[in-house]
Amino acid sequence: MIKHNAYFDGKVQSLSIDGQDKPATVGVMSVGDYTFGTDAPELMTVVSGELHIQKAKEDSWTIYKSGESFSVAGNSSFLVKVPMATAYLCVYG
Repeated sequence: MIKHNAYFDGKVQSLSIDGQDKPATVGVMSVGDYTFGTDAPELMTVVSGELHIQKAKEDSWTIYKSGESFSVAGNSSFLVKVPMATAYLCVYG
């Protein structure tokens, strides 16, 4: 089953599936600053564009470009700065 999700007044949108191994979403983010919370661990891959990420309890920002991935712990949060429209893939668990 495919489910559409919209966040931040539609500036972040995704399609989610219950994957064969793990749930996943593929989505897009418009330019802006966002804060996301996590329930489960997440592995995010930038498909196109660029994300600037600051994980909880970290002082510095890390830039991830097309083809690069990062992990976020479960029961956590992270800040995202999106300098250009960006597509991503997120696998949970």
